[in-house]
Amino acid sequence: MRQIWGAACLAIFFLVGQATAADQAQKAESAKGKAEVLEEKSSAGGSKALPTKAEIINKPEAQAVDPTGKEPLDDAITCLARTIYWEAKGKDDADREAIANVVMNRIGHEGFPNTICGVVKQGHEQGSCQFSWWCDGRSDDAEEEESYSHAKETARKALNRQLKDRTGGALYFHRRKLAPDWSREYIRTVEVGMHVFYKPAGGEAK
Repeated sequence: MRQIWGAACLAIFFLVGQATAADQAQKAESAKGKAEVLEEKSSAGGSKALPTKAEIINKPEAQAVDPTGKEPLDDAITCLARTIYWEAKGKDDADREAIANVVMNRIGHEGFPNTICGVVKQGHEQGSCQFSWWCDGRSDDAEEEESYSHAKETARKALNRQLKDRTGGALYFHRRKLAPDWSREYIRTVEVGMHVFYKPAGGEAK
């Protein structure tokens, strides 16, 4: 009798696990689909209207995307979340939001691609990436679950246009302890956490 009961419990556990996995996959696909629409609307030539309730990505949907931080970077949420994770790792909301602002400000802006993944990966072909984490030769997988969860939540809000721009329209940034030559070409807008942010003097991206 105990063996039968044990087998029944295992079967139920297996079926529940399958249902949960299917539900998570459905949420992830929903989030990715919504992100494509929001990404297009966020581009320089996109609609300025705020997303409708049906278009907004909810938190469970965003968290279902790339659950282990190891999936390929081929959708807007993953590309944005991974950038936030690596550029502002271990920092607070202000740092994460400022990094997200820069990526979103770049979408469709002259000199930058029209998609988040395009922005994040820009320069890879020439061996000079806009975001160093993308081509530093090290693994791009997220390593800390809690930190990555925060990054995905920030990415969700950025796509939903629920973040204020902490950077003053910045398109560039660097860590405070650095002083890159290119920074002299731009206008410093603000310092947030460990980063300094800049925008072009004439609004032209280079």
